Amino acid sequence: MVSLIQRYHFITLLLTGLTFLVVMVGAYTRLSDAGLGCPDWPGCYGSLIVPEEITGQNAYAHIPLEKDKAWIEMIHRYIAGILGFALFTLTLMSLCHKPVIENIRGLLAFTSLLIIFQAALGMWTVTWLLHPTIVMLHLLGGMATLSLVWLANLRIRAAAEFKRPYHKPSRGIKMGAVIGLIMVIIQIALGGWLSTNYAAFACPDFPTCQNTWWPPLYLEAFNPFIPLDRNFSGGFLDHPLRVSIHFAHRLGALITTLYLLIFGAYCLTQLYGRIRFVIFILWLVLLVQVLLGIINVVALLPLWAAVLHNGVAALLLLVMVTLNYRLLQARL
Repeated sequence: MVSLIQRYHFITLLLTGLTFLVVMVGAYTRLSDAGLGCPDWPGCYGSLIVPEEITGQNAYAHIPLEKDKAWIEMIHRYIAGILGFALFTLTLMSLCHKPVIENIRGLLAFTSLLIIFQAALGMWTVTWLLHPTIVMLHLLGGMATLSLVWLANLRIRAAAEFKRPYHKPSRGIKMGAVIGLIMVIIQIALGGWLSTNYAAFACPDFPTCQNTWWPPLYLEAFNPFIPLDRNFSGGFLDHPLRVSIHFAHRLGALITTLYLLIFGAYCLTQLYGRIRFVIFILWLVLLVQVLLGIINVVALLPLWAAVLHNGVAALLLLVMVTLNYRLLQARL
């Protein structure tokens, strides 16, 4: 019984790593402008691999082939396909071991459905020519998939552990952790909206934005209902709207950082054991994320820093999921 639980724990840990890889490669695909490297889906110029050249007989011959970008896009699709197959397989396996892993069976089934929706979003990202709302939803879907797979791992790990005496956290601390998780999700959404609207260069100065501490803000910059009437590669919003998006992301980062620092400090005065370790990890990841955000501005968005910024955002989300789960289980 225990060995089977440990096996599932190992598998879900591997799937977490694979999902994180998909998120990172997806970020690299987006930030290297390779999202339309293949004009069709799920193949590339009508083939399951990137063709060597495009002939006049090809339905997409009017679209120039950029092999480097096409391969980046296809590698992302290959890895995502492997992840989907692995998740479906694990979900089917869980049906054969109901008494053992009952606490993750429904979670795996929901995650598998989410993977199907993610595939649809990936298709619409291409067919709707990088529509900002679809691209942002695709990013959030990837983060949600990562969180759910990690949550399955946490549940399996908890099932393999013996119960220990614990100090039950207050309802206020639990609610504070939920608020922190919601703030991180909103901040990731703002970052996705900034990226998909090409607003990273809207404020090239730091800590000010356009040489002011509070530039004019326009709510229409955040309208998700955008007509499907153009190619959105390179962005379509006017500069003042991009400034609004960039500043909102910065402001959200400041508020989220201050909240997590204060909330974490309060937790350290009230709790002990593994929760204290999670708080220290939270602060470390938060510090790295803030530094990467600053580097992206002052160094004009180097690709390595932009990709890492996405990856550390995913890690920050996982830390918050872990914190909420630990508090909910009250096994400190």
